[in-house]
Amino acid sequence: MRIAIDAMGGDHAPKSTVEGALAAAREWNDTQIILVGDEEVLKPLLVDAPANLVVQHASEVIDAEDEPVKAVRRKKDASMVVAGRLVREGKADAMISSGNTGALMTTGLLVVGRMEGIERPALAPMIPTVDGRGVLALDLGANMDAKPEHLAQYALLGSIYREKVHGINKPRVGLLNVGTEAKKGNELTKAAYPLLEAMPIEFVGNVEARDVLSGACDVLVCDGFAGNILLKSLEGTAGTIFSLLKKEFTKSLKNKLAAAILMPALRSLKGTLDYKEHGGAPLLGLSGLVVKGHGSSDGPAIKNAVRQARTAIQNQLTESISAEISGERVTE
Repeated sequence: MRIAIDAMGGDHAPKSTVEGALAAAREWNDTQIILVGDEEVLKPLLVDAPANLVVQHASEVIDAEDEPVKAVRRKKDASMVVAGRLVREGKADAMISSGNTGALMTTGLLVVGRMEGIERPALAPMIPTVDGRGVLALDLGANMDAKPEHLAQYALLGSIYREKVHGINKPRVGLLNVGTEAKKGNELTKAAYPLLEAMPIEFVGNVEARDVLSGACDVLVCDGFAGNILLKSLEGTAGTIFSLLKKEFTKSLKNKLAAAILMPALRSLKGTLDYKEHGGAPLLGLSGLVVKGHGSSDGPAIKNAVRQARTAIQNQLTESISAEISGERVTE
């Protein structure tokens, strides 16, 4: 397996990407890690690098403030673009980037290429649920706007992903909405509902945001605008809760003693809710495997993104989705 990492993408790059790449290369010697970025910057950070970690030089960087389409088209030697080119040319089986989301989506479309039969790829991170199964939510930010037909494709992509990668038979697919009744919502969700009903999936109807974490469905479908707001709200809520708990537990000696007893359980809970434990989110619907890491990814998050990419490669995710999209399932 060959996995390319955009070494220059992310808030803490290249330090975090190098740290994660080194950890991944040392743990999985059957995987070649290709660090893509400025060789002069990366080399000094690669102390005692194992033989399965190599550097692919890229002289440019796409910054967070860059306009995505212009940046991808003009910065031909940007680390993100070069990593995408490696996937397109078959020199890498997957790429990981924690950089500009819009630019990564553009790289996926213009460089890696869209899968035949898919109009718009979708960003699909896992959201933890109380039952431990989690929910795959898409789209959570790759496309701000969507048509009803796009939501129908997201539903199929998500359903296939959970079947093939997570082994869930007939994953339940829900549509994010403001109420459970079929006629609730805006024009987009009202038009998408009958399309989802007609799809060869286990559609369970509308799902309200308050029920997402309780495990109301295995796949949650929404447009990127609503989905990204949902994701950021959950991240912010989790962070605030732990900040408040920390404040309460340090108020008195009695609280500190209670905190010491509860600490193992709290660490486990924080791990469940921490994006760093989940690595990244695949961009489903591309002709190659592209994983988007969180912008604030540290070394462990990058390593977990490599773990995630390895699992997807081993399960032939891209090939399975392509076969399902073009096969009998779509015409059932």
